[in-house]
Amino acid sequence: MGLELWCEDEAGPYQAIPQSGASWQPEGEPARQPHEYVRGGTAKLLTLLHPASGVVRARPVTSATNAVLHPWLKAELTAILATLPPLSATAAKLHAHRSFWEVWQAGLSVRFTLRATLPPLRLLLVLDNLRGHLSADLVCWLMDHGVMPLYTPVAGSWLNMAESVQRILVRRALSGQQPETSDRIMDWLAATVRGWNADPTPFMWGGKRAARRARGRARRHALGGSGACTRRPIRRSRAGTRTLTNGKLHGN
Repeated sequence: MGLELWCEDEAGPYQAIPQSGASWQPEGEPARQPHEYVRGGTAKLLTLLHPASGVVRARPVTSATNAVLHPWLKAELTAILATLPPLSATAAKLHAHRSFWEVWQAGLSVRFTLRATLPPLRLLLVLDNLRGHLSADLVCWLMDHGVMPLYTPVAGSWLNMAESVQRILVRRALSGQQPETSDRIMDWLAATVRGWNADPTPFMWGGKRAARRARGRARRHALGGSGACTRRPIRRSRAGTRTLTNGKLHGN
């Protein structure tokens, strides 16, 4: 449809304490963690993922309040929109039509009000429905710049691919490490993001989970006479499997 798709999320907080992970230890001497509770601070990771290319735009921060998140998100989206190729006159007219925006709200029980005048729609932004993401200031800014926010439902974070890349980045940065300050955590997260972007991996729907669902559908037992099926095989009647031997009735 000529639209860019980006996913946004905030990962963390991650404490400046020894992080669990694989380690080599002498036999009989398991790894031990200090018992002292040291308040070394926490860090979070603001993340924008482009699933089609795998490119990540991220910023490690100590907090993800609206005062921190909104300026960063607006700046990153402005930079992304500036890289998009211009639309032709016909495409711009189509993308600015109200129905082109409304189709992305079809089926929703709660919809935010669209602007009376809309620019051409250029980008879809998937993010969760935190209160800060629903603020009128942010939503209006997104619409004014041709961005349609698509909010994942409660308990539906698996619909946001940014959740997956965050798990990969954080595991690479912190697994088995012992950061002492939040600055150290942020440095490691930033370095890991740079390493990821050097050779990013595109994301797509499917994979092992989709394969498991396909195998589950294949395990259904088809029934003759229609397209119906059952989750478990129907027990066959044993009456028709009996045989007569030496004058006695036997069942197979």
